Amino acid sequence: MAVNDSQSLLVNKLAAIALIALGFLVLASSYRSESLFGMFGGGLLLAIGVVLLVLKIFRRNRPSHPG
Repeated sequence: MAVNDSQSLLVNKLAAIALIALGFLVLASSYRSESLFGMFGGGLLLAIGVVLLVLKIFRRNRPSHPG
C-alpha cells in the first residue's frame, strides 16, 4: 500500500506542477496578445495547480495519529 500511496502523491505533484507551468504559459502568452479569455483560462489553470499542490502538501504533512 505504501508504494501505491507514494506513486499517487508523485502523480498528483507532477500534475499540479504541469498545471502551474501550463497556466503560466497560457497566461503570459494571452497577456502578450491581449486576450482576456486566454488570461482568464491561464489564471484558472494556474490557480487549480496551486490549490492541488497545497492540498498535496497538507495531505503529506498530516499527523498520522492524534495527540
